Amino acid sequence: MRGVFGVDEVKSVSVMEGDSVTLNISDADIMGDELIMWRFGHSSIIAKINRKDNKRQLLDERFRDRLQLDQTGSLSITNTRTTDSGFYQVTSTRTETPLNTFNITVYACLPVPLISRDCSSSSSSSSSSSYYSLVCLVLNVSHVTLSWYKGNSLLSSISVSDLSISLSLPLEVEYQDNNTYSCVLNSLTSNQTQHLNITQLCHTHLDCIHCCGSTKAVIRLALSALVGVATVAVLVYDIRSRRPNKRQSTGAARHGLMLSISIESVGPV
Repeated sequence: MRGVFGVDEVKSVSVMEGDSVTLNISDADIMGDELIMWRFGHSSIIAKINRKDNKRQLLDERFRDRLQLDQTGSLSITNTRTTDSGFYQVTSTRTETPLNTFNITVYACLPVPLISRDCSSSSSSSSSSSYYSLVCLVLNVSHVTLSWYKGNSLLSSISVSDLSISLSLPLEVEYQDNNTYSCVLNSLTSNQTQHLNITQLCHTHLDCIHCCGSTKAVIRLALSALVGVATVAVLVYDIRSRRPNKRQSTGAARHGLMLSISIESVGPV
C-alpha cells in the first residue's frame, strides 16, 4: 500500500487486547551506526535508539512502561490496548523515507454473554404456558454478532457494526426441552459462548413461569393494607360521630359491610 506514508508496503499486524506485539526491523534496513526513531500515527516520536552508543529513549506517556527497544531498533509493545491501534513508522538519520510502516489493529477481548430470565415477557406470567422466556445480554461491544444456537443450528442473531452498545437477544424455551442451547458472541478474531443451564435459572417449571409473581404479590398486599386502614378510619369516625339516630347507625353498618366486601374482592396474597 503506497501513498499514506510514502512507502512501498504497509505491514498489517493484528493482536488481542492485553497481548504483546513486536515490530521488527532488520540490519538490512539500517546501515552502520544510526539514530533509529519510531513514530505513532502523525504524532511526535514515541521512541528512539542511538545504535552507536546503544542509548535508548521512550518518550510517549501513553505507552508508559509498555515499550521496549532491542539493539537492532525493533519495537515491542506489551499489554496492548485498543487505543494502540494505528500506523507505526520507523525512520533513521540516513534517509527521510520511512524504513518500515506497520498498521496495528488491537481487538478488544470479548465479554462472556449473560443469560437470564425475561420477566417482561407475557408468556412468563402465564401459569398455563409450558414455555418460559430468556434473554441473552452483552454490554459495551462493537463489531460483533450475538446469536442463539440450538445444538449446532442457528436460531436467531443480532449484529452491531460501529457503535459500542449493549445487545440483547430473547428466546422462548419449553421447560422440558432437553436440547442444548447456547448464546454465542462473535467478532472477527474470537468468540465467547455461554451455555444454557435450566436448573441454574429456575428450580421448577412454576419458578420459571412465575418469575414476576413476587411483584404481583407485593401489589396485592399493599392494596389489602390500604383498604384495611381505610376501614378502621371510617369505623372510628362513625363511632365518634354516632348520634342516637337509627338511620345513622344503619348507615355505618352498611359502610362497614361494603368495606368488608372490598377487602374480600382483593383476593388472597
